[in-house]
Amino acid sequence: MSATASPMPGETPEAPALPAAGSSFYTAMRLLPKERREAMYAVYAFCRSVDDVADDGGAREVRAAELDRWRADIDALYAGNPPPRVKPLEEPMRRFGLKREDFQAVIDGMAMDAEEDIVAPSEAKLDLYCDRVASAVGRLSVRIFGMPEGDGIRLAWHQGRALQLTNILRDIDEDAERGRLYLPMEKFHKIGLMNPTPETALAHPRLGEVCRAVAAEAEEHYRQTWAIIERSPRQATKAARLMAAAYRLYLDAVVKRGWAAPRARVKPGKLSLLRVALRHGIF
Repeated sequence: MSATASPMPGETPEAPALPAAGSSFYTAMRLLPKERREAMYAVYAFCRSVDDVADDGGAREVRAAELDRWRADIDALYAGNPPPRVKPLEEPMRRFGLKREDFQAVIDGMAMDAEEDIVAPSEAKLDLYCDRVASAVGRLSVRIFGMPEGDGIRLAWHQGRALQLTNILRDIDEDAERGRLYLPMEKFHKIGLMNPTPETALAHPRLGEVCRAVAAEAEEHYRQTWAIIERSPRQATKAARLMAAAYRLYLDAVVKRGWAAPRARVKPGKLSLLRVALRHGIF
């Protein structure tokens, strides 16, 4: 996410948040025709706003109340009476057939973070979290991209999980500083850690086994993502191609770095990102 200031709960931002110039998301969205690009920016602004509530919206009861207001605003949007802060979603909703349940799923995913600090969730809960905060965004996105319905939904399912698991592996130390641990409980049980906390998990000598197992799941989701992309119309998958290729660089980087402390923050080199942009964004 970019470092733009977040609106206070209940306050309408002066202008929609835009992705940071130079980010993978920004580059991918620039590949889209104008009406599709603007629709994606409207969805991004919505996601950014509810994410800010979940992470930085004050006390838990304040965050819960504000997310409830977002739910009501989405309901009002689909009832034909959108409040100002969701008005930018009105045209994309009509033009691209965006589903109310996908917007509500994104809010529900943010509520999972707002309600409690997630610590070693069950694999089922982690999968639900990934579906809400990532694959639901993917379902909105593939409709804007113009993907065929069946493969579009399958792409959102796999790519959302691939990207979110990559984020989890990349951000384990930053998440621990917030008191969060998204790696699944069952994998800690396999290494003998029955009640992990962020501190005990990250200090465990077999942490790498847990992370490599999650990385293997992410790799399978990337494999499925590319299988769908390769059989789909290229014009409708340009943005998805670039996002998948760019995020795979992050996964490869954290796997190469390893999991022993101290873990340096990874970032693919500019040349690698440029090669991805040239390969998937132009040709």
